[in-house]
Amino acid sequence: MKDTLVSDGPESPARPGPLTQDDGAAEAARRRKKLTALTRPWLLLAPSLVVLVGLLLWPLIQVGKLSLQDYEVKFGGGTGTFTGFDHYSDLLSSSLLWKTVLPNTVFFAFACVGLTVALGTLVALLLNRLGATWRMICSIAILAAWAMPAVTGTYVWIWLFQPQDGMASQIAGSIGLIDPETTNWFTERGPFYAIATLNVVHHGFPFVAITVLAGLMTIPKELYEAGELDGANAWQRFWNITVPTIKPVFLVVTILSTIWDFKVFTQVYLQPGGDGSNEEVYNLGVFSYIQAFAKNDYGTGAAAAVLLTVLLLLITVVYIRTLFRQGEEDL
Repeated sequence: MKDTLVSDGPESPARPGPLTQDDGAAEAARRRKKLTALTRPWLLLAPSLVVLVGLLLWPLIQVGKLSLQDYEVKFGGGTGTFTGFDHYSDLLSSSLLWKTVLPNTVFFAFACVGLTVALGTLVALLLNRLGATWRMICSIAILAAWAMPAVTGTYVWIWLFQPQDGMASQIAGSIGLIDPETTNWFTERGPFYAIATLNVVHHGFPFVAITVLAGLMTIPKELYEAGELDGANAWQRFWNITVPTIKPVFLVVTILSTIWDFKVFTQVYLQPGGDGSNEEVYNLGVFSYIQAFAKNDYGTGAAAAVLLTVLLLLITVVYIRTLFRQGEEDL
């Protein structure tokens, strides 16, 4: 028949009809909802982001700009001459940086981080076994060390190791380890940083202890009872139950301790010889300060500060990626 209709076949997709007014309103509502979901978090974060930009990002930009100049301070301001990456080239080719400054910074930081996390964890395990009353008393006692200003704590340690009449010098002399009359703990790099490490660990372990204690209190006791029934000793229970359960807590305190200990300044600068008179005890923070304010070489000082910032960012990125990966595995 001539009027026979040709079918498009069963596999031909249905042709959509025209959108009605209700369909258009629903689509517009969905778009508004999606836009709100995308923008609302940023609107809530906007005040904090503005503060961070003003307090962190803008100073970092200025330091980066200063590192590319020869800056000369003058009355009423200063002038800078653009030099490109000359300061970075001079800094990275300096033997003082590679033989003294960076080794001091890296080894000192890792020693402080390791000892701080280890001591803080041991104290947290002790606090977790105490009763509520003694736990409160001991927590307040160790927090006193954390509340003590870094300047005050540093002078206490200087007094303890003061040559001749310091308590540590007298004790070491009484058992024949040193001669208090001729020994100065602060002139050689090893003893100097050993004292600085004691200072930093003493000041930092309370934070780790309280944070890890909070994590320990979330672990169900049934897990430890099951471990005991399986014959696991205390060491095995710690590594197979405690560490995996609160691993994110350990990662967080390690990240924060690493950031703090890599940029230690006060505890090094205030010790005898740490203010620039002894180059053997420079770390990156002190080196940057000495170059900028003692030698008026603001460009090199700023370049050292940028190098320290980049180093900290790299370490932080590694830790954060590890933390996120751990979170994904737990899911």
